[in-house]
Amino acid sequence: MSDGQAWQGRWKVRLYERVRERGYASLTAFAEARPAIPLYLLAEELGKEDVAAVRVLSGLLAEAEQRKQVTRFVRDVLVRELSESLPDGWPAVLDDANRFKVAKALGCWSAYTPETHKERARQVIAALLATPPPPGWHPLGPDDELLRTLLPDEDA
Repeated sequence: MSDGQAWQGRWKVRLYERVRERGYASLTAFAEARPAIPLYLLAEELGKEDVAAVRVLSGLLAEAEQRKQVTRFVRDVLVRELSESLPDGWPAVLDDANRFKVAKALGCWSAYTPETHKERARQVIAALLATPPPPGWHPLGPDDELLRTLLPDEDA
């Protein structure tokens, strides 16, 4: 993507064409078939040269807003960020190196969280740091029990 192709042309059309070419009706369905896979890898699968991870993120958020499942989207992005930064799961010891990895995952997730969920994200981060999950905890998707406890779906 160094030449900027991901930012040129009709990127939304290109993104959804790639999703349909792979047999999925939505970007969400494509992503759900790849739980805990980092966003940049989803983007690479759809088009290494002309699909940016931020475009995938934007599309997933738009679909979540349409389905009124933004909280699930927020949990999903957290899982993907944790998977990328902590591939071996939550560290047993928060030494400097591991503290950086945790901070990177949580910081990126917080940055990607929609404004409507920022305060809830801050609460989740505080809870995870105050009472860390068990060593090796590695959520496999947005329906992880601990994540649903920390960030439950909104009442319908």
